[in-house]
Amino acid sequence: MTKIYNFSAGPAMLPAAVMQKAQAEFLDWQSMGRSVMEISHRSKEYIALAETAEQDLRDLLKVPDNYKVLFAQGGGRGQFSAVPMNLQLRADSADFLLSGSWSEGALKEASKFLKTNVVGEIIMQDGLSTVPSITASQVDQKSAYFHYCSNETVEGVEINDIPDSGDVPLVVDMSSNILSQPIDVSKFGVIYAGAQKNIGPSGLSVVIVRDDLLDFAMPETPTFLHYQTMANYGSMYNTPPTYSWYLAGLVFKWLKEQGGVETIAQTNAKKAALLYQCVDESDFYLNKVHPDFRSKMNVTFHLPNADFDAAFIKESEQAGLTALKGHRNVGGMRASIYNAMPIEGVHALTEFMQDFARRHK
Repeated sequence: MTKIYNFSAGPAMLPAAVMQKAQAEFLDWQSMGRSVMEISHRSKEYIALAETAEQDLRDLLKVPDNYKVLFAQGGGRGQFSAVPMNLQLRADSADFLLSGSWSEGALKEASKFLKTNVVGEIIMQDGLSTVPSITASQVDQKSAYFHYCSNETVEGVEINDIPDSGDVPLVVDMSSNILSQPIDVSKFGVIYAGAQKNIGPSGLSVVIVRDDLLDFAMPETPTFLHYQTMANYGSMYNTPPTYSWYLAGLVFKWLKEQGGVETIAQTNAKKAALLYQCVDESDFYLNKVHPDFRSKMNVTFHLPNADFDAAFIKESEQAGLTALKGHRNVGGMRASIYNAMPIEGVHALTEFMQDFARRHK
């Protein structure tokens, strides 16, 4: 059987070792004769699981003690609403950097709860997508928060330099590159991430929020989305997505076993460099993102014309390389190479790409 490599942008592949452990424990977790999804989230066994998962995440990201780690429902889009509702009492406006589809989605949702100001947005410069740098002078220092998305999965754009928002709390959507490289959590007021890229299955989201920002929610905020309430109840005000939390915990353990975020960052850099080199050295493929903003998680590329796209997708799937079709809004191809993608998968893809180009020129 052909080895299958899943390049889906999300829900994305999980580490094979994690899936195998989950499979082995599926019907009988900790010799309880039950699945972990069948036990109470308030049982001592599950509380221990949840606390371990949180501590492992704190260890991986070096989360300071003055931050709460919350496990929420609703994915990244749920936080598009939760963030403005939870920070609305700080001020009646928020500033945004627009670098692609997901930051635009966050802006649109936030506009339902407060005024929104765009302080910078992605531009095409010499045919390449480029994101402007942001300084504190561009940010309204009376804003409730400044928001950006550190990695745009649709466009294949990543922002590596943290914007300077001055004294305004910095809020970042890290749904697609959290845990892919070290970050300085202390520079942020709120970090949120949907799980289905580098954390676990869809439906879960992780929120890391500084203590002094916990209680600025507008009165209408649904109780289960209120950061202070979630912190008070250990993310269990309502029944959490217990199996997703369990799987996230396994991913955190796996990541520690790989050497942590620092080590996985080196592997991610090698994978991305290998794939971009394949694109750049070819006169058949084209990446339309400025090298300074090329995503290490989602590598987008186009063929000479769209007439080749169907053949590329068909032949790549036959070769065991799945989910390479680009987002409908941008076309072309997209290879998502999150933490769980082994470098062997990238080698297999580049070999296929080189062969396809030779045969179709």
